[in-house]
Order: sequence, then C-alpha cells, then structure tokens
Amino acid sequence: MRQLALGLIDWQNALPVIKREIRISMYNSLIIGGLVSLITLIWFHQFLLGVVIALAIIINLTIAGLIGSLIPLLIKKLGGDPAIASPLLLTTATDAIGFFVFLGLAEWILI
Repeated sequence: MRQLALGLIDWQNALPVIKREIRISMYNSLIIGGLVSLITLIWFHQFLLGVVIALAIIINLTIAGLIGSLIPLLIKKLGGDPAIASPLLLTTATDAIGFFVFLGLAEWILI
C-alpha cells in the first residue's frame, strides 16, 4: 500500500509484488493451518476435521494474499482511494470465500 501511495507500483510492475504477497501468505497459511490442524487433532481427536480446517486456512489466506494485492491496484486504476476502500473489500471477500471454502471442504471430506 505504501509503494502504491508513493507511485512506485502500477500495473506494469506489479507482478513481482503480487508474487511476493502470495508467497508470504502461503508460508503463513502453512504454518497457521498446520498448528490449528494439530490443535484440532489433539482437542477433538478428529484427523479429517484438522485436514479440513488446515486446507480451508491455506486456501483462504492464499486467496487473501492475491486479492489483497490486486484490490488496491484496481481501486487506484478506477480513481478511488485504495487505503480507504481496500480493507472493506478485502475483509468481505476473505470472509465470504473462507466461509464457503470451509463448508465446501467439510461437505466434500467429512460427509
């Protein structure tokens, strides 16, 4: 966001930034998903439930990294203020995606 505000990033040179954001979000999701999966296994003794939760976290955080890097660029291109609109749109998108990914995986794997 800071680089976008300073005019250092636009659509022509955004690909490395987007790749870095996705890579970082994937690392975070693997660590957090693994820990939550382990806690779920210990607490509930349900291996598949831990798998569902871990996969949902990995998918959701990876998509959040992608969306979180694209939304500010799109808002800036449309003439809006990315600092104001991005958090609202990103939160809405990740909440909706996370909800449906978790329920879809739960139905697919657990039922």
